[in-house]
Parts: sequence; structure tokens; C-alpha cells
Amino acid sequence: MNTKTNGHQDPFVPNYLLYLLAAASEAASARFHSHVRAQGLRVPEWRVLACLTDWDGSMVTELARYAMIEQSRLTKIIIQMDRRGLVMRRSDPEDGRRVRVFLTEDGRGIANALVADAKANERELLNAFQGNTGKEIKQTLRAMIERLESDSAAAALQPAIRPAEVRPDP
Repeated sequence: MNTKTNGHQDPFVPNYLLYLLAAASEAASARFHSHVRAQGLRVPEWRVLACLTDWDGSMVTELARYAMIEQSRLTKIIIQMDRRGLVMRRSDPEDGRRVRVFLTEDGRGIANALVADAKANERELLNAFQGNTGKEIKQTLRAMIERLESDSAAAALQPAIRPAEVRPDP
């Protein structure tokens, strides 16, 4: 990609934080997601399995947050995974309107193997950094997420961001 600009200013996109975060995630995920697909899973299914290794019996709303999948789409994915024998759905004993999702024995076996592979992939990625900065990167990202999530409640009370004023050329 050509990063030269007409002015003296640095180009916007390759220096924009949100672009950098998305591009880093995409680049870091590409090889592992290929591995997930080779195991016969789609990436959203992998995310569900990974979440359930931490929080088996989660409600769909909780899974949607950590799997980063819109809830109605996630419900369809979970139904498909249930049919394939990877997860099972049960009514919440405290509120029958809510559904909890659990790993099956087959789902747990696949999930545990892929989590081990994901950890190995992560170690390999972090080894590329000088000074073993993986811990610091994770702390910074967790702090950023926490700050942004707490700010989102305050932002709901603020007026929407207005586009930059466009001025006609003189």
C-alpha cells in the first residue's frame, strides 16, 4: 500500500488506532482461523466453544458478549451446534424463559484441543515481540476495553458525534 500523502501530514488510516487494532486482530487470527476451519468448525462456533470452556452453562446473552456475535445470529449458530452434538441447550432452572448452553462430551473434547492449540498459537505470536511484552499488551487492551465499556454508559447520555464541518474550498 502506498502511504504517501499529498501534504506533509502523516497518512490517516495506517496510523489510526481503530484500523491498527482491527488489522492486528485480522493478521493475528488468520492462521489460527484456518486451523479452526480445518477442524470442521466455523470461527463463530469456535468462539462459542472457547467461551463455554470458561463458562459452561452460560446464557445466550453472556455468550454473545464474549463470542462477539450478535444475539439473534448466535441463537441460530447454537441451534446448529446443538444439532451437530457440540452443545446442548437447557432451560434455566430459575427462569424457564432463559436458555443456558452447555458443552457436550464431543464439544468439550474439540474445545479443549482447540484451546490448547490457541494457547500455543498465542505463545508463538507473543514470542515475536522483543522483551516479552505480551503481558503488558494484554493489560493495556483489558484497560482499554474496561474504559470504553464504562464510557459507553456515559456516552448514551451525550449527543451523538457530529461529522466534521465541511467547509467549501475558497
